[in-house]
Amino acid sequence: MQKNTRREFLKSTVATGAGFALLDPSPVAHGNLELKKKIALGYDNFAVRAMGWNALNLIDYAAKLKCDTLFITDFGPFEKLDDQNYLQDLSKKAADRGVKILLGSWSICPTARRFKKDWGNADEHLKLGVRMAKALGSPAFRVILGDSGDRLSDGGIEARISDTVAVLKRNKTYCVDHGIKIAVENHAGDMHSTELVTLIEEAGSDFVGANMDSGNAVWTLEDPVENLRNLGKYAITTSLRDTALWESENGVTAQWTAMGEGTVDLKSYFELYAKLCPNTAVNIETISGFNRELRTKDKAFWKAWPKGEPTGYGKFLDLAKKGKPRKAWEAPKGVQKKKADKDYQKSEIARSILYCKKNLGLGLK
Repeated sequence: MQKNTRREFLKSTVATGAGFALLDPSPVAHGNLELKKKIALGYDNFAVRAMGWNALNLIDYAAKLKCDTLFITDFGPFEKLDDQNYLQDLSKKAADRGVKILLGSWSICPTARRFKKDWGNADEHLKLGVRMAKALGSPAFRVILGDSGDRLSDGGIEARISDTVAVLKRNKTYCVDHGIKIAVENHAGDMHSTELVTLIEEAGSDFVGANMDSGNAVWTLEDPVENLRNLGKYAITTSLRDTALWESENGVTAQWTAMGEGTVDLKSYFELYAKLCPNTAVNIETISGFNRELRTKDKAFWKAWPKGEPTGYGKFLDLAKKGKPRKAWEAPKGVQKKKADKDYQKSEIARSILYCKKNLGLGLK
């Protein structure tokens, strides 16, 4: 990469701004929510994981839902990985349907519970993803650290953050030379938003940002609005969903839901989103139907939080007080579980995209 190009890349603040130019600067009113700019809207392929679709199937479905983006967050849907011609052809086919592909994969923390050697060591995995993102035209590559279990690992989450930062720093030149930013997700209860900010700043916020997951925020005892307040300016990519929260016997129970069907104040969320990261696409990742109790009344729970209640915990509890208990989803009687899962997942994401368009004013189309 030429020096001037590299300098421009390092100065850029939101990688996803390229390709998601705001088409209409005029306000867009939808109900009580008014957005001054249009924001790209798409879905995360994990929302329809039961379908087992390949990349072309996913592109077709994105076009059917009239999405602007398709966030493929694992390598499974690709028939070939390190094949530039194949990946560029996929990107072109998506573009012809009005869809931009974003790319992600899994853990790059070599000491995390979820790290796999399927794609080599952590450095090799990261570099493979960067090359793939470059070929696909994705300005970013999403990765994760791990999950909530890593908070109880030797050295705690701070040690896993340090290990992840080391991988990122070693590969900074490679990422920058390819023009790809790295989006690290707050994933499955591993990092509170303030901890992810620490990781980003230590690794280098000029090339590392956040894949902001509003659903995962509640697993780290956060109101998603507060999670956005902390991560918004770092958000490169997103995997968003609504959540129902309520007080329960041992603490607080969470159930992820379709957009507009949870407890989260989505009006406030997207008003703030429009201020902090309007050039970052909203990608919906519905993972609905099951309940998870966060046993905050149990002393053992707090072993994962040796510093005590995290920032914003009070607002998390306030949000839980607004909710009411819900039953977990069950497959309808007489319907094969595999078919029921497919139907349910497609229904959840389709309703969510429609809600985002009609009620929140999201989407360029």
